[in-house]
Amino acid sequence: MTNSISKKIRIDLKRKTLEFTKKITVQNRMIIYICLSSSSKMNFIKNANILQILLLFLVLSSCEKEKKKVELTDAQLPKNVLPKMKPLVNEPKLSASYIKITRAKIDSFYKKNWPRNSANGSFLVAKNGQIIYEKYEGYANLRKKDPITSTTPIHIASVSKVLTAAAVLKLVNAKRLDLDQKVNTILKEFPFRDVTIRTLLNHRSGMRNYAYFTDRDKNIWDRHNILTNQDILTIMATKNIGLESITDTRFAYCNTNYAMLALVIEKVTKLSYKEAMNQIIFKPLGMKNTFVFDYEKDKDKIIPSYKANKVEIGKDYLDAVYGDKNIFSTPRDLLKFDRARNRPDFLEPKLLSQVYKPYSNERKGTKNYGLGIRMINWETGQNFYFHNGWWHGYTSSYITLPKDKVTIIALSNKFTRQTYSVRKLSKLFGDYPFEGDDE
Repeated sequence: MTNSISKKIRIDLKRKTLEFTKKITVQNRMIIYICLSSSSKMNFIKNANILQILLLFLVLSSCEKEKKKVELTDAQLPKNVLPKMKPLVNEPKLSASYIKITRAKIDSFYKKNWPRNSANGSFLVAKNGQIIYEKYEGYANLRKKDPITSTTPIHIASVSKVLTAAAVLKLVNAKRLDLDQKVNTILKEFPFRDVTIRTLLNHRSGMRNYAYFTDRDKNIWDRHNILTNQDILTIMATKNIGLESITDTRFAYCNTNYAMLALVIEKVTKLSYKEAMNQIIFKPLGMKNTFVFDYEKDKDKIIPSYKANKVEIGKDYLDAVYGDKNIFSTPRDLLKFDRARNRPDFLEPKLLSQVYKPYSNERKGTKNYGLGIRMINWETGQNFYFHNGWWHGYTSSYITLPKDKVTIIALSNKFTRQTYSVRKLSKLFGDYPFEGDDE
């Protein structure tokens, strides 16, 4: 009786083992084959009691379970590995009826905002990462009549600050930086001892705008020379350029803050700003039509900008400075960025809460600034997050509504304030009390 039971168990074990070996790698299959084929092991199995055989089977079965891929957090990454933004995927699908109804409303707005096909740029509205409406009109180059398409990169001006801030925040998330770290511990010649990473991000550093202290006095800077980020730092350190206000006493929007943040990114990553942005944001998100403008390499390749009367605007000595501007992109690429920025694991919760905190409350009002994002905070508790941009004839508007999972993007290379009116579309998705002409 015992022999027949043992024989039955051996047959069952053999069958189970064969099923198991079909599911595992060739290398592991060879190891098991060797173990079970050896005469000593076979003798062991023959002589083993039922408990031992069952135990062996359990051990083999436990190996069958797939090993879960362990994903490291930003803070757990090796110091030689940069944190990277990750795409947001598998968002809930919108119904066909919702898309149809919402698209009609957006189209009505578009025709009123840009009547008689007067737009010269690109425009997109999405919810849950799904494009509800997009439009590309006008010319990338008015002289050559090159049309603007979904893949035409346009200068996004100060919307670049949102991306610069995202890269800095990823470095903070990875413990390569601290929000309250003094800038002079990173940039050794930086002259203002109380300025921190946080006060650069929220425009409370008190620094002066580089465009104003480099355009008047040749002893400070000769405008015949192209200005760089490093030049700005050196001028502030050597030309007695003082602060405009005491650090962290008031909000003053200032491009110098983000020009310095670009240098911080370079120092911490040991890469150029252009390459750091590629590695942290653009490549991981598949932003194939997005790049940081390189003045020497790209000045004759980019699409030009125009005044409202279609006169082309030339480049000037400030066009090589980056971080505060100088990213070219498309609405589709910026949509990828926005959704990645809204992933639950984009930043640790404590850090993320500081991004959307209004920092400038010296005067009562609804308009405020967080860490790399503008905001309107209404008394109702409703919050509106956005960033606008303007450089030469380029205008841009980036709107992100996290609660409603909505993204609105408008870019133009012919100057118009209509770019900023797209915020009114937010009323289609929630209680955003914009007045008729409110910009």
